[in-house]
Amino acid sequence: MNDEQILALEARARRHAALADPARLRMVDLLSAGDLSPTELRTRIGMTSNLLAHHLNVLEREAIVSRGRSEGDGRRSYVRLDPSALSDLVPLSIIDAPRVVFICTANAARSQLARAIWNRNSPVPAVSAGTHPAPRIAPGAVEVAARHGFDLSDAVPTSADGVVGASDLIITVCDRAHEEYPTTALHWSVPDPVRGGTSEAFDAAFAELQSRVERLAPRVRLVA
Repeated sequence: MNDEQILALEARARRHAALADPARLRMVDLLSAGDLSPTELRTRIGMTSNLLAHHLNVLEREAIVSRGRSEGDGRRSYVRLDPSALSDLVPLSIIDAPRVVFICTANAARSQLARAIWNRNSPVPAVSAGTHPAPRIAPGAVEVAARHGFDLSDAVPTSADGVVGASDLIITVCDRAHEEYPTTALHWSVPDPVRGGTSEAFDAAFAELQSRVERLAPRVRLVA
């Protein structure tokens, strides 16, 4: 075994050790479907802030999770799972849903892109909506969609009011929307490409959404 293989083996051993605690494994289970703030994690697991901080530090040290600042409330942060660190360990529990609803603030970019990507990857139908819909879809969203074979030229931002059903699987793809929407929603903390306004920003958002959809779609089962 060469030095590179030894280092890789040692890194794997450290990740396994980091997960050899029920609380940390529970955190990974929760983060496997979406991002959560430390407060949301603490509430769901039921532990003190100091203990949660310790567990997060262990998982961050081994690059199992990372944290990013909220684009809505700057005092908040969101914890996300790095799928490459645990590709063979993330639980594959099934989520039953008749429909998926992607929600962001303006329904002008991220939620529209997520809907399009989802409908190409899953038999479970998806729609999108906004908490404060914009007058029109962002040109950058139309352009990045076209680069990947999607046509969003006729997409119109829609209000989430009256769209979401009781049995829908709600996925917020915007920090602001998540912070004003029910905590039962799954959350993907995807940076707003409209703020950057560049092709690179929209490409990055598209790639993030596509990766998220491809990981979650096989776990969502269509029910009547």
